[in-house]
Amino acid sequence: MFFVLRCKGTNKQANSLQLIIKIFKKDRLKRTSIKKKPYFCSILCTIKKVKNMKKTILMALMLLGTMTAAIAQNADTKGTKAEQKPAQIKFEKTTHNFGSFSEKNPVVTCTFAYTNVGEQPLVVNQAIASCGCTVPEYTKTPVQPGEKGEIKVTYNGEGKFPGHFKKSITIRTNGAVEMTRLYIEGDMAEAK
Repeated sequence: MFFVLRCKGTNKQANSLQLIIKIFKKDRLKRTSIKKKPYFCSILCTIKKVKNMKKTILMALMLLGTMTAAIAQNADTKGTKAEQKPAQIKFEKTTHNFGSFSEKNPVVTCTFAYTNVGEQPLVVNQAIASCGCTVPEYTKTPVQPGEKGEIKVTYNGEGKFPGHFKKSITIRTNGAVEMTRLYIEGDMAEAK
């Protein structure tokens, strides 16, 4: 769209004026189109920023909630079990000597008594003998602090050679000392 201006003066002046108007109109069109794009872009960018900000705030709140729960849970356990001493097993004796016994009566039994000297319940998880001829039996229920339990060990020498023997029994617990070894020994005399 061109405006034709009539002006007094030479043709050169009129042409230059028309050229100036053309440039001005093009510039004005460019300015309006440029202005519309950044405004529209800024709205989109603002919407994206708000969405990102919502996500960031939500993630921060979730992280804060998780940390608060973890700290509260840690504080609860500190006041109870952390201050108490763990369970601890204490045997009256760890070795038993059967002395001498006859091959005619090859089965002998002894009992190892123990006390829980800790402040939490003691659980005997396992009692394993070093040989199949030795069979341990133990208290399966938790032993409360200050209470006693027992491990009964039976040695069966039937089919074994007469003479001295020494066997071990490994005890595994939930206590401060997790593993303890007990020993039995004796002399099985030859039958006459």
